[in-house]
Amino acid sequence: MVRTVEDLRHLYGEPSERARLKELSKLDRHCRRFIELSPFLVIGTADAAGNADCSPRGDGPGFVQILDDRTLGIPDRPGNNRADTLSNIIANPNVALIFFVPGINETLRVNGRARVVTDAALLDRMAVNDKVPKSAILVAVEQAFLHCAKALIRSRLWDPDMRVERSVYPSLGKVLADQIAGVDAEVAEASIEQGYREKLY
Repeated sequence: MVRTVEDLRHLYGEPSERARLKELSKLDRHCRRFIELSPFLVIGTADAAGNADCSPRGDGPGFVQILDDRTLGIPDRPGNNRADTLSNIIANPNVALIFFVPGINETLRVNGRARVVTDAALLDRMAVNDKVPKSAILVAVEQAFLHCAKALIRSRLWDPDMRVERSVYPSLGKVLADQIAGVDAEVAEASIEQGYREKLY
């Protein structure tokens, strides 16, 4: 059992000098370019009690606005209105982001402090199909660094041969019908598909 940082370091040793020095306090040109190419990220948050959550965010490449070398803006597109990420940010501003670019095995990690904003000028810049988001997540960057490719190489994430047939896992409507008493799978499926067609923005 690993109980202390000392135990951890005894097990793993110290990080290399390169691993320590690659951490930046702001976005350089390589970080900026990675974000411009990225259509997908995962944001990690926690509430005031430390209960953690991760949530995907995706749109066309460059959907995350680079406002300056220390500030990012992430549009909040329509979802299920749970608003877990936004609620957590209000309670605890610490966030962690990991950006993915299809075809690139490295990822970009950005840590910082966030707030939920409704600035009209910013939100107008984030509109898609004339649909303006209700809010955006503004992230003050504190750490940024590229993460090596080992995890994506091991997973073969971008390898077309690793794609599974959709039929090997039930649809979301069927899953919800199994998990929630009284939910009809066909009704749920029709509602979900309608949302995908009409409510992406």
